[in-house]
Amino acid sequence: MTERVPSDHPSVTTHRASLERSGGTRRPCLRLPDATELESGDLVRLVLDGDEFHAAVTGDSSGLVVRSAHDNRRMAREREGANRLVEWADDVGRGPGDAVEVDEVVPGTLYGVRVPGVRAVYSATETPRDSLSSIAESLDGRDDARRD
Repeated sequence: MTERVPSDHPSVTTHRASLERSGGTRRPCLRLPDATELESGDLVRLVLDGDEFHAAVTGDSSGLVVRSAHDNRRMAREREGANRLVEWADDVGRGPGDAVEVDEVVPGTLYGVRVPGVRAVYSATETPRDSLSSIAESLDGRDDARRD
């Protein structure tokens, strides 16, 4: 069941985060706060200005980062196609060194990124049971191979 949840709802945990440089490039990446339930290798849904994308969480010597957001899970895993995180940062005038808010809508699954002080509304769906999630992930990998 889908529920509309505003960023200021008591069920949403908001963390202060920042955009940083991604490696040697000038492109921004999202430095995640330590307080999230995420680990390197996780795939999450990431909402940017009301549009939902998929992102892979990676780690470096300073903690967890999201380097890119993509249109589907396969593209996020392989980091191919347009980088929606960079497009969003350009659209809102944010770059490396700027603060952002990360809303934990469904821990471990759905996160929103927004400019501090700007309210957002998310479409939150219930997280599937672990067994159903495992089945879906295994099917997702086989479906990707057939589409390529």
